[in-house]
Amino acid sequence: MKFSAFLAAAAVLVAAPVMAATETPFEWLEQVDSARSMDWVRAENAKTLPVLTGDARFAGLQADALAILSAKDRIPTPTFVGDQVFNFWQDATHVRGVWRRTSLASYRTAEPQWETVLDLDALSAAEHANWIWKGADCRPTTHDRCLVELSNGGKDAVEIREFDLKTKAFVEGGFRLPESKQTVAWLDADTIILTRDWGPGTTTESGYGMVVKTLRRGQALDQAVEVFRGDVKDVSASPRVLRDGQGRRIVLIERGLDFFNTATFVLPDGGAPQRLNLPTRSSTHGYVEGRLVVSLQEDWDIAGGRYPAGALLAIDVPALLGQGANTANAPAVAEVLYTPAPRQALDRDQIAVTAGRVVAVAYDNVRGRLLTFARKADGTWSSQRYPGLENAAVNIVTTADEGDAIFYTEEGFTTPTRLMLAPGVEATSAMVKTLPARFDASGLMVEQHEATSKDGTKIPYFIVTRKGHGHDGANPTLLHAYGGFQLSKLPVYDPLVGKLWLERGGTYLVANIRGGGEFGPAWHEAALKANRQRAYDDYFAVAEDAIRRGLTSPRRLGAYGRSNGGLLMGVAMAQRPDLWNAVVVESPLLDMLRYHLLPAGASWIGEYGDPTVAEEAAWIARYSPFQNLKAGVKYPLAYITTSTKDDRVHPGHARKFAAMLAQLGAPYLYYENTDGGHANGADPTANARRWGMHYTYLTRQLMD
Repeated sequence: MKFSAFLAAAAVLVAAPVMAATETPFEWLEQVDSARSMDWVRAENAKTLPVLTGDARFAGLQADALAILSAKDRIPTPTFVGDQVFNFWQDATHVRGVWRRTSLASYRTAEPQWETVLDLDALSAAEHANWIWKGADCRPTTHDRCLVELSNGGKDAVEIREFDLKTKAFVEGGFRLPESKQTVAWLDADTIILTRDWGPGTTTESGYGMVVKTLRRGQALDQAVEVFRGDVKDVSASPRVLRDGQGRRIVLIERGLDFFNTATFVLPDGGAPQRLNLPTRSSTHGYVEGRLVVSLQEDWDIAGGRYPAGALLAIDVPALLGQGANTANAPAVAEVLYTPAPRQALDRDQIAVTAGRVVAVAYDNVRGRLLTFARKADGTWSSQRYPGLENAAVNIVTTADEGDAIFYTEEGFTTPTRLMLAPGVEATSAMVKTLPARFDASGLMVEQHEATSKDGTKIPYFIVTRKGHGHDGANPTLLHAYGGFQLSKLPVYDPLVGKLWLERGGTYLVANIRGGGEFGPAWHEAALKANRQRAYDDYFAVAEDAIRRGLTSPRRLGAYGRSNGGLLMGVAMAQRPDLWNAVVVESPLLDMLRYHLLPAGASWIGEYGDPTVAEEAAWIARYSPFQNLKAGVKYPLAYITTSTKDDRVHPGHARKFAAMLAQLGAPYLYYENTDGGHANGADPTANARRWGMHYTYLTRQLMD
């Protein structure tokens, strides 16, 4: 089981000219670790560090962050491996972390008796390496060996080694795969199926593997047998091995045509891959009673049935092979588990299967609930809702390797996370553990409001603020959003926001802008490609609504986002600099006319469009932050930060944006962590420093 944003009129957008790739300024900063680039990074860090870490408040903020990130009374996140519960744990003593295990009975006690299985601090010291844990995929049925993924400094690329859970050692002569962006699964006890960089001509333009091979124990990599080959223009091709409660196995190969469209193939034993007649905008989640569990991101009309986007289905796999399912008198190929009502959606990343059921998290106006589905003898499915917190975020943590047990969490903005165990098919559960309160929430309240975007669409947003707060625009306020890739921003309990911002008098806003998945596929598609500006208009509308309500003012309003949210921050800087006094631009995409040339940018053409196509480059250029910075504009002091080892969103984006601000004479702070990767969370001490710097900057800009 695999451990994976002043009231003002809308700004007039002026299209920037479409630059050829060779005309982009500061392109040399895309050379990740060249001497010239790293000299620039060190010089920028040397200017920023004294400002932020030299502030008298930094030490306290960093200490509070470290106490949270390394607290020993955190909920140890469980993962089932066979009949045992595993956990990967980091604290001040175990900086890189330990992989450990205990029994389910022991885990349910206040003080579980843990047995260390693998110590990453010791391994890193022994091998003089910078190993970061990326998870493990354990052998089914016997649950005795695992394919452990180790990252050098937090990169997405990993080295994979076979590990014996009985001897607690790496298997001598076992599977060992050199560093690559790779996906691997167990076919049987001695065979794996995988995709990786096999050499020239085997990776896509996005940098992911497109050739799937099988590898038997004892074989060298060059002896692996090819079973599938995609295309260089694909995002990737990757294998999945699914098993149901009766021991049936299905091997899938998913060919990512772009980030959202996938052609799915089944690989019969000893046969050639056969394409399944599934819509390309759909996701597979597991295998139950010989049926493939699939969620739809587009409407699906097929002989025998019509199914809407957002539905959850169980599908008879043989009926999807060949053309039989399309004949006029063909029976329905799918059984319907769930169909969303307006303002409802399933979280497609929170759908899982057990031996005999399907569990899924559904949201109604961004309020979560957990559902369970079981198949009845007549082919229909029963549905039950678990009782739980109102106004909550729900997360499926792990499902049992055998049986129907699941662990899941519930939490709210001011309600600490609680871990629940549901032991069987029925919708009953018990609280196993709860996170101690990390900040004083007694004086806080949570509200949900709606802003009206430029095109009239109602955009919901949450407010977490002090009870009886003033409406004089004086509240220091941080506005967070993401707006992309069908990822939702939910009412989660964030101890760092609580302790470092809310407890100190700050107000926190979370905007559910288009591009996310809060209301299903259509909410996401509304801001795709040529319609990208809608997400940004939504964000500005929320900021303006908060200002209109007197909750805050441009002097006291800050914006925070990272990754695609970092792109949102860049647009906020370029298009509406009048709205903010602070903008945290973290791990961002910013040069959208070159993003496809920087790993793994080409994989996101389905989200943003293709800069090599003139029509698409024209509308990308209208919002691309790097190209839309202009001389003579008063920009807020931005804090731009990234990681040298980020091999997902290239650090060149952040570097070039800062360099352009410098050339224009605009104020900014830039800091680049030389470790950590895109997630930035590998080392609790380094992560505490990161958050200490973030909130020192926000304090200086919004509270002083």
